Amino acid sequence: MALGFGGKKTAPVVEIPTTSDHTGVRDPMRRDPNIETGVYGYDVEKTGPRERKMSRIAGPGLGRDSDSDSAISVGKQIELEANSSIKYRTCSWPKQTAALLFAEYICLAIMSFPYSYSVLGLVPGLIMTVVVAGFVLYTSLILWEFCLRHPEVRDVCDLGQMLFYGWRWVWYVTAIMFLLNNTFIQGLHVLVGAKYLNTMTGHSMCTVGFSAIFAVISFVCSLPRTFNTLSKLATLSAFFTFISVLLAAIFAGIEAHPAGYSTVPTHTAADGTVVPGGNPVVLVVPTAGTTFVSGLSAFLNISYTFIGQITIPSFIAEMRNPADFPKALWAVTIAEIIVFSLVGAIVYVYTGTQYNTAPAFGSLGNELYKKVAFSFMIPTLIFLGVLYASVSARFVFFRIFEGTRHKGNHTVVGWASWAAILAVTWIVAFIIAEVIPFFSDLLSLMSSLFDSFFGFIFWGVAYLRMRQADYGPGWVTRRGIRGIWGFSLNVFIIIFGIFMLGAGTYASVDSIILNYQAGTVGGIFSCKTNGL
Repeated sequence: MALGFGGKKTAPVVEIPTTSDHTGVRDPMRRDPNIETGVYGYDVEKTGPRERKMSRIAGPGLGRDSDSDSAISVGKQIELEANSSIKYRTCSWPKQTAALLFAEYICLAIMSFPYSYSVLGLVPGLIMTVVVAGFVLYTSLILWEFCLRHPEVRDVCDLGQMLFYGWRWVWYVTAIMFLLNNTFIQGLHVLVGAKYLNTMTGHSMCTVGFSAIFAVISFVCSLPRTFNTLSKLATLSAFFTFISVLLAAIFAGIEAHPAGYSTVPTHTAADGTVVPGGNPVVLVVPTAGTTFVSGLSAFLNISYTFIGQITIPSFIAEMRNPADFPKALWAVTIAEIIVFSLVGAIVYVYTGTQYNTAPAFGSLGNELYKKVAFSFMIPTLIFLGVLYASVSARFVFFRIFEGTRHKGNHTVVGWASWAAILAVTWIVAFIIAEVIPFFSDLLSLMSSLFDSFFGFIFWGVAYLRMRQADYGPGWVTRRGIRGIWGFSLNVFIIIFGIFMLGAGTYASVDSIILNYQAGTVGGIFSCKTNGL
């Protein structure tokens, strides 16, 4: 059993008996309490450590092919890789973990918020932005608490099997969703990378070629094997993204008119198509006749930008002190609400409902403004796809080489395998980008298929399982109002996730079909330009 994180920083190194292998034999080992977790719990309904033991929901062996490394504490994991050339448990919260979170969340998807606000109306859109941020913060703290109880968890697949009573088939289903989600995000960045190159060059070559070029560049940038190394790129990515969206908001405000502006009011042409025109129209609430499909699609775009819990177990698995994770989480959540709301609202107000595009760079009427703002997004277009490729490759690589010298050392077999795994993920991502060649609908489809589980369902179940383990049968009534409130809230989270999966997927697929029927996008593996 690991030592709690509630002690003072000056706590001395102590000797604690701990299980060293699956036989149950206990060996004394020297530990630093500052990097141990497990005795004193953390309750997401409170604001600090609780003087109670955190119970595991699963015994040793669940979430693993073998139980030899289950329930190994953080300190023991650091000790085991001390002599390895490649060390994984090296991240601190301000330098590495916060940088990774900022790079993951402060991303291109911000530029879909003006579109979402144009459909939902400005006021409901801003309210949903804050509400979704609050739910994601709450569920992320639940996830973090789960990882403290089970420090052997390496990724969301281990966690999924533990949540659902050790059923092995859950691990495989979670693994498929995990890899698909990450590869879809890689595909999104291949798609937008081709969009950028088309915009900058005036469609100087086939769009399929641009997609292939961007996939190759991203593959090369994916090669570093630790988050510690990637965090240096993450800091630059988040900084340039902030500059990009800030410029987009400024340019939208200072230019005379948005792209496509016409003095002729919006009207219906002879062929039946609606031609936008007139001064930008800003909707405070949704316009009459807004369809369920368009409204839900706009909401899913907002959800996708916030929901990123799928990577959190992987980030925590490389932190020296996982107890510090909430510091990074709170920092990025506050920044998200401010940046997303301000940028989305400002760009929407100046471009209006008629002239809005996703991503919103295309709404800028001045060609130079558009290219300058979009160009600052390049580091993020590359890095975020790289981050998810690395998470996927790490998942596969660790399963293949766990317990071998190839995992923690520089070997030809290790590096060749790492590169091969990454290459496969980028090839699949390239195919996805060519099959679903549109930004907004791809965001919505990913959100409904995967965020329903990794953003809501899993963490509602995790809360119920942890409280059951802590307080036993009847915990809902035993805890009084806190128990009833916690139970009700997390059941709602589960039900909402199921709704997103069913209704959200329907809305996303229907929108994709309508886009193809309307001819607003190119076909599969098309050379047609997708530039802004």
